[in-house]
Amino acid sequence: MPTLNWIGKEAVVNHDKEVPFRLLKKVKAYSVGDSQNLIIKGDNLEGLKALMPYYIGKVKCIYIDPPYNTGNENWVYNDKVNSPKIKKWLGKVVGGEAQDLCRHDKWLCMMYPRLKLLRDLLSDDGVIFISIDDNEQAHLKLLMDEVFGEENFVGTLPRTTRRGGKTDSFIVSEMDVMIAYSKDKNKTNKSFGVIETGGENYKYKDEYFEERGLYQTKPLDVSSLTYSKGMDYVFYDKEGNSYYAGGKEKYDKRGKEKPMSKDWTWRWSKDKLDFALKIGFAFLKNGKIQTKIYEKKIISNQKPYRIIDKELNQKIGSLFFVDNIYSNFASKKDIDELFGKKVFEYSKPKELIKKVVQISSDKDSIVLDSFAGSGTTGHAVLDLNKEDGGNRKFILIEMEDDIAKKITAERVKRAIEKYDYKDGFEYCELDKPLFDEKGQIEETCDFNQFATYIYFTETQTNIDRKNINKNFIGERGEVEYYLVYKEKYKNVLDRKFLSKMKKTKAKKVVYADFCMVDDATLRDFGIVFKQIPYEVKKY
Repeated sequence: MPTLNWIGKEAVVNHDKEVPFRLLKKVKAYSVGDSQNLIIKGDNLEGLKALMPYYIGKVKCIYIDPPYNTGNENWVYNDKVNSPKIKKWLGKVVGGEAQDLCRHDKWLCMMYPRLKLLRDLLSDDGVIFISIDDNEQAHLKLLMDEVFGEENFVGTLPRTTRRGGKTDSFIVSEMDVMIAYSKDKNKTNKSFGVIETGGENYKYKDEYFEERGLYQTKPLDVSSLTYSKGMDYVFYDKEGNSYYAGGKEKYDKRGKEKPMSKDWTWRWSKDKLDFALKIGFAFLKNGKIQTKIYEKKIISNQKPYRIIDKELNQKIGSLFFVDNIYSNFASKKDIDELFGKKVFEYSKPKELIKKVVQISSDKDSIVLDSFAGSGTTGHAVLDLNKEDGGNRKFILIEMEDDIAKKITAERVKRAIEKYDYKDGFEYCELDKPLFDEKGQIEETCDFNQFATYIYFTETQTNIDRKNINKNFIGERGEVEYYLVYKEKYKNVLDRKFLSKMKKTKAKKVVYADFCMVDDATLRDFGIVFKQIPYEVKKY
């Protein structure tokens, strides 16, 4: 397989391993409610590493919109890589083609370690989508082949950006693309989410089918690719009328038997057709048997028949996103309506991200965007949850302080208020490191740092340090959390400690180094003992 090389590659190949694990610190003033949704302000390389102990292998859908490297974006290379070749790039704006001969090298050095961490965070059946244009598309494809594997390439999806525009060529660019890769293509759903394509598009719900849009009616006896004797049968309705594949009568007007083409058979077996007619999913019309959905792969071959949700899904066409609802005009409308003015250039449209999430994840999946920008991904996830009753969670990372607070978080907050979304988000900043780059606990770690780490590990929400009361560090749902910690490796859960706990019937999770209480007493107090983690796996 061809490989890509560039200035500084050898210095960034393992740079993701050199980044320390930092804590997340909740900023209540910019948060909305108590939620497992996260908006993280900070460098996304450090932000992704901070997520690793909690979310490795758990993210079902990743969408990122990195700098296109046009030379007009004013992005800055800031990664502190120990290499003389790269150190001279630090803090300098990446320029255009003519004035910056290393611009592609800088972009690749920035992307490589982030893609490695994103791959680690992705679930085995997860998919990553990356928006890009012609400036870096060719480089990105080779880079993704190296990090994710050429065999896990899913496809390239063009998107209409706008009509017309300035160009120094006789071809005006009116599109960018999304490049999609799986973590493991063999484990990724072969068919993605339901795509509305016109036709009746009504809602249908009964004991067999979930409520969802259905497709245009279609005859059940269209031409088959191969002849099947089992599908060549006569169907009789209640009045005794006979139906053959192709809608043909068996005999002509003179009573002579018609020749039956081997190209025409039913597409369903007789008992499956009886079932569909019984529940109203197939019906008789104009001498033919019609069905209410474009594809019929909705009923398993096992009896009694049951619905397999994923078989109802349709594969998405590579030109699906050329519609104007996915264009820059639509994205501008999305965000301008919330702020009442122009606040952000080049945001992606909400409908684009909604469809990306819908076709590649489940209703309870985690969705990650580490180049969050205007916060479209968070808005899209909340909107999709409201639309289909889902419980997806989003994680957004934005580097720039003003954008993170005044646009990313503010946009999601305004959307929650305007559209009455039922969930909120926690706004976080990156705190001091808890574990070093080797995964070992920092020697300066104190009680509050451990409490923060443990509470997030248990709840995926950030601790409110005002609620810490001695060894009690917080509660969520019907579970209380405690930490016994003064000095490393010398923290004991004993009978004396039991008197310091709340006198409630709630389940109690207690972290310490050792437990000197017998199992029967632990059960009586509703205690689950866990050892303090002094190291994490080195990722």
